[in-house]
Amino acid sequence: MDRLKGKTALVTAAGQGIGRAIAEAFLREGASVWATDLDPLKLETLEGARTRKLDVLSTSDVEALVAEAGPLDILVNAAGFVHHGSALDCSERDWDFSFDLNVKSMHRTIRAALPGMLERGRGSIVNIASGASSVRGIPNRYVYGATKAAVIGLTKAVAADFIRKGIRANAICPGTVESPSLDERIAALAEASGQSLETVRQGFVDRQPMGRLGTPAEVASLAVYLASDEASYTTGQIHLVDGGFAL
Repeated sequence: MDRLKGKTALVTAAGQGIGRAIAEAFLREGASVWATDLDPLKLETLEGARTRKLDVLSTSDVEALVAEAGPLDILVNAAGFVHHGSALDCSERDWDFSFDLNVKSMHRTIRAALPGMLERGRGSIVNIASGASSVRGIPNRYVYGATKAAVIGLTKAVAADFIRKGIRANAICPGTVESPSLDERIAALAEASGQSLETVRQGFVDRQPMGRLGTPAEVASLAVYLASDEASYTTGQIHLVDGGFAL
């Protein structure tokens, strides 16, 4: 306990899934947490955090929130969207939205948080990427995989630019993880394909070498390590928590 005591953290998409688990884990480890989400109702039961509505697609909203929070020790970028389909299923609108939410939103938060981190000479940035990225190509994850590959490149660039300034940046690449958003995607695929929910869900499970889906808590444990001083010699790397998905 108290691995993050005295640190201030900002977590995006903290209303559910991986973002929620990370915010909860940070609170347990003693951090002062600013938990944000586009839907503030999802944050109402997150006890102990400062909760705020945040649209990560808005530069002005991001800048205002970071200014309110003050200098950050930790920034976790967990907001994202999974587009399903190949290049033939990806319109220009799909492409632009996916890159805006999955990549440019991280540019917004990092650009806003960096000055305060640099002024104090310390900071840990943790970006949620994916195993579907430059790590591995996945069918029907065309633009999603492209965005998450970009997140890995962005993470490495930030790490390289500020490696002598006390700033660390790392990317977490989860495999398929249980979450409300996964449930929504399963329901949409079941409806589109005419298959049962159970059949579609089993398809997600079957592609995992461990034979099960991951949990948000398993990703959060890695985020705690990367955010903490225990990882002070770790930067610019991708960290797989994928049940062997990339094997």
